[in-house]
Amino acid sequence: MVADVAQVAGRVSGGAPPRRASGARRAARLDALVGLAFVSPVVIGVIVLGLVPFGFVIWYAMHEWTPLIGQFDWVGLDNFSRLAADDAVRSSFVTTFQFAALLMVLNISLAMALALLLNQRLRGITTFRTFFFSPMVVSAVAWVVVWNYLVASNGGINGFLSVLGIDGPNWLRDPSWALVTLVVIQVFKGVGMNMILFLAALQGVPAELKESARIDGASPRRIFRSITLPLIAPTILLVTMITMIGAMDVFVPIQIMTQGGPGDSTMVISYLLYRTAFEQQDFGYASAIGVLLFVVVLGLAALQWSTRNRWVHDEV
Repeated sequence: MVADVAQVAGRVSGGAPPRRASGARRAARLDALVGLAFVSPVVIGVIVLGLVPFGFVIWYAMHEWTPLIGQFDWVGLDNFSRLAADDAVRSSFVTTFQFAALLMVLNISLAMALALLLNQRLRGITTFRTFFFSPMVVSAVAWVVVWNYLVASNGGINGFLSVLGIDGPNWLRDPSWALVTLVVIQVFKGVGMNMILFLAALQGVPAELKESARIDGASPRRIFRSITLPLIAPTILLVTMITMIGAMDVFVPIQIMTQGGPGDSTMVISYLLYRTAFEQQDFGYASAIGVLLFVVVLGLAALQWSTRNRWVHDEV
């Protein structure tokens, strides 16, 4: 009788029975363990495949490492001091920024235009979506090899231009055209993914809002500027960051098509890193270039992320 009274008093005072409290704690611990089990593969992958190798890169950057002669000497920050005085590194970063800026403008603009077009309810629209997305599933090497033949001096593009009475340039051997040609090739390769992301965002815009604005007399351009763009701003941020990171790390088309030429007109920083490591066998200095590239890309991504509050208005 006394125990029953104590249990009732505990309930009245807001307390929980000991067994029920311990069961809730066990359930909470079990939920935490299940959550850790699900995220642990990703965390382990990031640590093993990302942080640990990057730590080794920093370590190698502080050494003079030439495997062919067995040299591995500690030099501290000397490799980073070389970076500050290396004209080739500065020139490569300028070329990389030019490549990235032009690619981002063309890729994002074309992806948005295609997404707006393919968001219409037209016959055969699924076929067009597949057509524009199909380059994404093609091997990057195969894609570049095919384009290498198309943009050759006697290739398919110049052959088509000759039919129109136009004498096309040597696209990959003219310093004025080489970088632009590579940008266009990369745009066609990657525009499909951004198009799909934009298309998914556009389909998530409530039709009721656009219909209400249309009834109030808003033009299609005003609806797009005042309703659609603000609602898809998070996707624009995502696409911008992904495209920027990919553009700063371009390698395959440079390696196969131009090898940094003609001259140094397409010598981006990633290809300079490759040549420093595997042609000059200066792995320590190449590691320092890699660290610098990582810091620059991280800084650009952080800058984009820090400005999101100015134009992404629906963050929680």
